[in-house]
Amino acid sequence: MPRFSVIVPAFRVQAYLHACLDSVLAQSFKDYEIVVVDDCSPDACGPIADEYARRDPRVTALHLPRNTGLGPARNAGMGRAAGDYLIFLDGDDTLLPDALQTIADRIDATGEPDVLMYDYARTYWTGRSVRNVLAAHLDESGPARFRLTDRPELLRLLMVVWNKAYRRAFIEAEGFTFPPGYYEDTPWTYPVLMSAGSIAVLDAVCVSYRQRRRGNILSTTSEKHFDVFDQYDRVFAFIDARPELALWRPVMFRRMLDHFSALFASRDRLPHHSRAAFFRRAAAACRRYRTPGAPVPRRALLRHGLLRLGARRTYQALSGAQRLGGRLRLGSSAVRRAVRGAALRAHYRIQSRLPLRSRDAVFAARGGGGYTGSPAAIEAKVRELVPGVRTAWICRAADAHTVPTGTRHLAPGTFAHWTALARSAYLVNDAAFDRGLVKRRGQVLLQTHEGTPLRTVGTDLLDRPAAARGTDFEQLLRSVDTWDFSLSANPHSTLVRERAYPSAYLTLEYGSPRNDVYHRTGPADVARLRETLGIPAGSTALLYAPTHRDYRRIQRPDLDLERLIRVLGPQFVILARSPRLAGLGGHRAPHPRIIDVSGHRSVETLALASDALITDYASLMFDYVNLDRPVVLHLADIEAYEAARGTYFDITAFPPGIVARGQDELFDIFATDHWRGSRSAQLRAAFRARFCPYDDGYAAERVVRRVFLGETDGLPLPVPSAARRTPAALPAQDGAGAGVKN
Repeated sequence: MPRFSVIVPAFRVQAYLHACLDSVLAQSFKDYEIVVVDDCSPDACGPIADEYARRDPRVTALHLPRNTGLGPARNAGMGRAAGDYLIFLDGDDTLLPDALQTIADRIDATGEPDVLMYDYARTYWTGRSVRNVLAAHLDESGPARFRLTDRPELLRLLMVVWNKAYRRAFIEAEGFTFPPGYYEDTPWTYPVLMSAGSIAVLDAVCVSYRQRRRGNILSTTSEKHFDVFDQYDRVFAFIDARPELALWRPVMFRRMLDHFSALFASRDRLPHHSRAAFFRRAAAACRRYRTPGAPVPRRALLRHGLLRLGARRTYQALSGAQRLGGRLRLGSSAVRRAVRGAALRAHYRIQSRLPLRSRDAVFAARGGGGYTGSPAAIEAKVRELVPGVRTAWICRAADAHTVPTGTRHLAPGTFAHWTALARSAYLVNDAAFDRGLVKRRGQVLLQTHEGTPLRTVGTDLLDRPAAARGTDFEQLLRSVDTWDFSLSANPHSTLVRERAYPSAYLTLEYGSPRNDVYHRTGPADVARLRETLGIPAGSTALLYAPTHRDYRRIQRPDLDLERLIRVLGPQFVILARSPRLAGLGGHRAPHPRIIDVSGHRSVETLALASDALITDYASLMFDYVNLDRPVVLHLADIEAYEAARGTYFDITAFPPGIVARGQDELFDIFATDHWRGSRSAQLRAAFRARFCPYDDGYAAERVVRRVFLGETDGLPLPVPSAARRTPAALPAQDGAGAGVKN
């Protein structure tokens, strides 16, 4: 007897059925069967089901003699099911990787409940995936098993059949089946949850719920939407037949009103000529099943009252007024924005005619992010070395807390922001300032850049449209022409940027100020940082920091971190700084030894706190070798990355550490301790000598003395040899990283 029976009804989903079945057959958990029910589909669903049944004995193809609809098709599948648990999967949806294993583990951990509820993500035709916004209701804290009365908030989740696993013995004992017609999930899910002796939840996305542009049955215009009345009749009949369920009647009454209101408000479901009849049927059902008691939100009170009274014209007038009010609010907001924009432009022009403030300096980093990077290191050194200076930092309000005391915070798009851009003598950024900036005579603009370039940048992207993605190169060059100084960390960066950003600026090959911290932080400070991030004492922390993929619409990690953490063993933790951590494990809550640091503002802090770096093409590798700690490159897609983005040199021929071309190879590197062996140290030393010749803890000072104090004699300051530099050391740890589990 298999653990799971996955029942897949199929009707006009030939374009998606392969992906659906493949998502099940690719699961790491193998104890299951698939029952594909061809609901007399006029397309190729039947032959596709037969093809899979021939290829894999776990697949059964069941062909119905006539089209019966989704509910009866599921019933037919249940009749053939032999698994301990039933899982329903629509033919155009998919299971996420490892979903069945995750479900099986949770069922075992919670003592085989009657129903296990799990989460889903809506996947759009563009490739965008969005997790259920009510996922917080699946919090696994509290009792492992419970009844619906203990957690009634679960009824707020989408009441569909495919986000749950059902114990087959419970379903058969209760005699649950699906009715015909639209909204067949309604008289199934509510009675099942009300009757279940035990329910458990799983806080993990297991299903990708496809949002089709066209062809979704419930989005078609049809009088079949009137089936919703029969379905709620069945729900209330079920409640009335079981007196112990009477407490759910007020809740179901309110949910029924919400459902009717949503259907009536939808403009693409009910034919225009049938809307009056639908409203009358809805009002009759409301009068028939009215059960006061369930709280109703204030915004819904009037709508529910009009629905019960059958006041359709008043209801429609109210809805029309609400829509009109919304449009008016949007229109007035647009007008306000236009007026404000014009006022800001006028203000900027006026301020630009006033004298410069010679002691004012404005800083920004990463497009208006928090206080970080080379601009932050330079700003701190300016306040230390330049007397009488007034500094300001441009960042969003959410990041204002990162700005140090004594430095003024400027919110982008405010009058104060534009005043500072117009009147400050010094402008420092690692990206571009607002495109409305017109640099004045006497202003000094320092471009610090974000790290050493491995991937193609600037005008070198002209022949790489996949990476350029509509870049306005004329605007880019206008911005470059405002630079007075371009900061460079090494000769490689100088040569690349002077070609990729052609203009008359002066390059300062002084090192990277953001790397100063790597040479000025002691073991006690590192220990404090590790504690702040939640790294257990004695653990070995690996920082995982992949870069963005230009050739992918959806950013998904190439590395299975949960599998890696199992390979590494209990003494390791992973600091995951991913472009899309939600993809790790399929939107699921991460492993307790995988710490999500994707939102952490300071990558320098994360580097200091870690014992080693796993990355791919990120410029972080050039900075990280300053710490003289191991680097491992995971380059599973290097051919695709090279083709789309391009790199300035072959990173596999001159890497900062050990290179893995695939996931299994990377696991072997850690299992054999090759990641921190002598070869790793040799590669790191050569890489550091080439790309970090000036990183010694004094780069920010060199920049400030040249740009703000006008000193030229003796610059750059003497840089000690690599052998004499002292990067930040990790605190002493007993037994950290003593071994790796095979």
